[in-house]
Amino acid sequence: MLKNILNLGDAALYCDFGKEVNKETNAKVIKYFKNIKEKKIEGITNITPSYNKLIVSFDLNFINFNEIKKKIENLEIKEFSKNEGRLINIPICCDDKLALDIKRLEKKLNIRKDQIYEKFFSKEYYCYMTGFIAGHPFLGDTDVTLRAKRLETPRVKIPRGSVGITEQFCNIYSFESPGGWNIIGNTPLNIFDKSNELEPNLINPGDTVKFNQITIEEYKKQNDNVSF
Repeated sequence: MLKNILNLGDAALYCDFGKEVNKETNAKVIKYFKNIKEKKIEGITNITPSYNKLIVSFDLNFINFNEIKKKIENLEIKEFSKNEGRLINIPICCDDKLALDIKRLEKKLNIRKDQIYEKFFSKEYYCYMTGFIAGHPFLGDTDVTLRAKRLETPRVKIPRGSVGITEQFCNIYSFESPGGWNIIGNTPLNIFDKSNELEPNLINPGDTVKFNQITIEEYKKQNDNVSF
C-alpha cells in the first residue's frame, strides 16, 4: 500500500504510493490522509494529498523526520466507508462566451462541439486532490477521446468558475488566475469560500462531481458578476 516515506526539505516528508495515477491508488492516499488527520499527531502543521503521494509538513520544534516517519509506519490504519465522499452537482454554462476553447478543441480532437459536451456530461468525476490555488479541484477521469494537451501559450487570466479539461483531468478555477487548460464552460457556484473557516472547499479529495449543463439565462440568474 505505502511504498516509501521520504524527506521533502527540512520540515516535510512525503508518503509515496507508487507511480500509478488512478482512483484505486488515490483512495489509498485519502485513507492515510484521513487517518493521520484523525490522530492529531503533535507537530504536524499540514497534510496535503495529491494523485499518488501525501505530503506531511511539521514543526521541527515539536517533532523531526525520523519520529514522524516511525509514527506513520506504525499507524493503525482505520478503514473508512467507501461511500463517505459526497456526490456534488455542479451547474455549468457552455455558452460560447464562456467556453473559451471549444472551437479549438473541435479542431484538436476532430470531434463536433455537441459530441464533446455529450461525452463530458455523461460521466461523473472523482476528486483526486485540490491545489494550485485554494480550493481548485483536480477531477478525473475524462473520456479518452477528450484528452487534449494544454494550451501552447497559457492565458494570463482565466475567469473564476471556468471549467477546463487537459489530458485525463478536468478542473474548476476557484479564483481568477493564469492557466493553460482548455476551457469549455463556467459555473456560477463559489468553489472556495474563505469566510467558511471549517469547510472552505466546496469539493474535497474523495468527493465525486456530476456536471449539469445550464442555459446562459440560468447562469446569469445565479451569477451577479456577469457583464455581458
